[in-house]
Amino acid sequence: MLIGVLKESKEFEKRVALTPDIVKLLIKKGFQVLIETGSGLSSAFSDLNYKEAGAKIVEAREIYEAKILVKVNPFTILEVNQMKSETVCISFLYAYTQADLVNALKSKNISAFSMDAVPRISRAQKMDALSSQANLAGYKAVLLGANALGKIFPLMMTAAGTITPSKVLIFGAGVAGLQAIATAKRLGAVVEVSDVRPETKEQVESLGGRFLSVEGVDQVKVEGGYASEISAEFLAKQKKLIEDKIKDADIVITTALVIGKKAPILVTEEMVKSMKMGSVIVDLAVESGGNCALSEINQTVVKHGVTLIGVANLPSLLSTNASQLYATNISALILHLATPESFLWEMEEEITKGSLITHQGKLVHEFTASIIK
Repeated sequence: MLIGVLKESKEFEKRVALTPDIVKLLIKKGFQVLIETGSGLSSAFSDLNYKEAGAKIVEAREIYEAKILVKVNPFTILEVNQMKSETVCISFLYAYTQADLVNALKSKNISAFSMDAVPRISRAQKMDALSSQANLAGYKAVLLGANALGKIFPLMMTAAGTITPSKVLIFGAGVAGLQAIATAKRLGAVVEVSDVRPETKEQVESLGGRFLSVEGVDQVKVEGGYASEISAEFLAKQKKLIEDKIKDADIVITTALVIGKKAPILVTEEMVKSMKMGSVIVDLAVESGGNCALSEINQTVVKHGVTLIGVANLPSLLSTNASQLYATNISALILHLATPESFLWEMEEEITKGSLITHQGKLVHEFTASIIK
C-alpha cells in the first residue's frame, strides 16, 4: 500500500507528517512511501534523507496516486478535490469546526481519520498526537515567556545583592500545563497552578508546583478528564483567588481549551491592568479565541504594560522534535488500522470508531455530527 506525504501549506507551519526514521520503519513493515519534494526541509530533513530511508521523492501532483495521504494540518478543499475516490487521509482535522471540508470529503467518498479524535485511552497512547504536541507547546511557552521577561527565573545571590525568583502562574494542569510547570521549575521559578479538576493537585505538587486550592473543589464533577459540572459559587471563588494571585505573577501561561467551543476567558482586561509592569502572558489557546481577553493571534503586543504573546502554533517552533513525535503517532495509527495490503475497517473497534470522521460518503463520527447540523 502506498502512503503519500503532502507538504504543509499553512502559514507558519514547519512540521512534516513523516520523518525519515519512520519512513524507514513503514517500508520495513511492507508499505511504500511517496514524499512531496521539500516537505521536510523546515524540520531539518532533506529530500536526500528521505531517499536514503527508501522513500520516492515526487512532485505534488504525483502524491495523489497514494492510497493513504497524510498531513499535519487539515487537508484543504483544493487538496481533497485532487484525491481519488476512496482515498484514505489522516491528519489533524478538527472536523467539528470544518463543515465545508467534511462535506468535500463526503462528496469525494474519502475516508478521513482525525488525529485529534483518537481516543485518549491507554492502548492508544502511542497515537496521541494531541499530547505529544501539547507537551512541546508547554515547554516552549515557558521559554518564550522567559525571553520576553526582563528578569531571570532563579534566586541569585550576588555581591551586589540578592535577586528574588520570578513567579509563574499557570492556568490548567493538562499535558501542556504540566510540562510548563516542570520547565519553569527547572529554570528556578516559583510556580503556582490553577485547575478546576481536584485530581491534578497531586500531579502539580509532584513537579514542584503549588496548587491553588479553592474551597469546594472536591465537589467539581469530572468526566473523561474534563470538568463537566461547576457551580457558579465555585467559579466566583476561583476568580477571586486568581485576581489576587495574578497581581504578583511575572509570567502567566494559559492552556485551557474546551472541545468544540471557543476557549474560555480566564484573564480579563481588568486582570491585565492589575498585573505588574513588564510582566508577560503566554496564551496557548489563542487559536481557539484565547484565554486572555487581549491576546492577538500570531502577534506579540504590549497592553497596559504587559507583554501578551499569542503564537498560535508553538509546536512548529520546535519542528524537528514535533515532527518526530507526530510521525510516531501517525505511523502507530496506520499500523493499527491497516496491513500493507488493505485496511481492516473494524468499525466497532474503539480507536477506529473514535477517529474515523467520514467513510463511504457519510459523516460517521458521532461527536462531529452532533455539532455540525
